[in-house]
Amino acid sequence: MLKGCFTALVTPFTSDHKLDQQALEKLIEFQVSNGISGVLAVGTTGESPTLEWQEHNDVTRLVCEGTKGKCKSIAGTGSNSTRETLEGSEHAAKSGVDALLVVDPYYNGPSSLEIRREYIEPVAKGFPEVDVIPYVIPGRTGTQLLPEDLAILYKQYPNVRTVKEATGSLDNMARTREVCGPDYTILSGDDDKTSDMMTSDAIRASGVISVLSNVAPKALTTYVTLLAEGNRSEAEALLNGLKPLFGLVTVKTQEDTPYGAVTCRARNPLAVKTLMNILGMGAGPCRPPMGKMTDKGVQVVLEVARTVQKNTPEILAPVAEFFGVDIEERLGNEANWKDLSYEGY
Repeated sequence: MLKGCFTALVTPFTSDHKLDQQALEKLIEFQVSNGISGVLAVGTTGESPTLEWQEHNDVTRLVCEGTKGKCKSIAGTGSNSTRETLEGSEHAAKSGVDALLVVDPYYNGPSSLEIRREYIEPVAKGFPEVDVIPYVIPGRTGTQLLPEDLAILYKQYPNVRTVKEATGSLDNMARTREVCGPDYTILSGDDDKTSDMMTSDAIRASGVISVLSNVAPKALTTYVTLLAEGNRSEAEALLNGLKPLFGLVTVKTQEDTPYGAVTCRARNPLAVKTLMNILGMGAGPCRPPMGKMTDKGVQVVLEVARTVQKNTPEILAPVAEFFGVDIEERLGNEANWKDLSYEGY
């Protein structure tokens, strides 16, 4: 059973947008050294849509090597092509991953029935020795594997016993628990929903695949452990310190253009990578078509980080220790973020 806090790891790039293997190995080591339950390679947070399959395989291999014997490894192998998903899953399985994360097929729009029969089933059949985790996130994919089809899969394939749930619907999650039964594993796909999911008697989630644990693995692992142990008072106290970070998954700002105001949405992993770069963690840029935040967006990131540092400095202390940086200096010196935003809109 997969339980605990798993980091959806960012993929670091060099300034010319090439895979930065050295930085990747260091980020994996940072996660492992702070007690994370597992590391997910090449999920959406890892910018999987822009990785070539060889790069995809290289990241998966490095995560497997860096976590072996220390924590769980998960590889994101989903796509909108079953053939590609099978090829990626084969490489990941040969690399020794503990689980495959298979996101619902995006854009081409199969039904839940088709997703089950034509997409998840071939992976489950092909790699019976590896856990297969459907990743349900309709806001990104425009499709959704339904709880009823998850239950059918679970009954037919013992290795399809976990779901990453990012529908945002507690009712949908409760329905999954109802039809899949008490032994099925539900993992939160949204940092800010983890508490509700783990403390709900109707859902009983076992943990989270987290974005924010890229910067706060120790604190988030402790938080999830406290929730699992039923220690809600201590978990709530820690949550108060972590909560500002949850707003960085998507940052919305109002921007002025020559034709009026517009809303700019900096979606994951842009804000998290921006924070990591401000803190000196070496995440590098996002790969186009993702780019930079606006100046207002960067200021939101700075405000969040400064709030966390002021109120609960222990949350970012592992970053300072591992990367050898002064958090106060990183958050106070404009040189650390002057190139992280666009000039103007």
